[in-house]
Amino acid sequence: MFVARFLTGTNALHPDHFSYSKVAQHLAEVTPATKAIMIDCFAGVGGNTIAFACSGRWKRVYAIEKDEHAVTCGKHNAMLYGVDHLISWFQGDCFKVIQDELAPLASHSIVFASPPWGGPGYSTQPVFDLTTMQPYSLHQLLSTLREFVTEIALFLPRTSDLQQLATANRSSSKVKAIHYCMEGASK
Repeated sequence: MFVARFLTGTNALHPDHFSYSKVAQHLAEVTPATKAIMIDCFAGVGGNTIAFACSGRWKRVYAIEKDEHAVTCGKHNAMLYGVDHLISWFQGDCFKVIQDELAPLASHSIVFASPPWGGPGYSTQPVFDLTTMQPYSLHQLLSTLREFVTEIALFLPRTSDLQQLATANRSSSKVKAIHYCMEGASK
């Protein structure tokens, strides 16, 4: 779906910035029905954001991205997919936007975060150290987001250190790690 749109005018910083809708569809199926708002903390040019809006599951999708050019591209891409009316875009730091703009929506929201992993070097490590993510480590990300919501979905490198993820979970609930295989590639 995204490749066809890319060829017909979708703006992207690079084609690899688009994620697959399988992740968005799965989250739509497994998240509590009482949550009607999806907040994409690191929206980029809108790959996941658009997939969330296309799923039909969310009353509203909020996209947050620091890079002004990426926000412009994301808005354009959402228009091409016909879901621009379902997405509100914010340009800025995700933590500040959540605190200043989206806090009243917390009880109705799920936060999705596919944070920057610190550049392409992550793929050369046999086990990805989640404390090295930039600009936010796993601890910074989770501790700040937990002040806002209880439902958090993270999209992390497939080689992430699962022990670090389990240790970062301070609640009594379990952490669910899902490994996707799409189009013959591990995600």
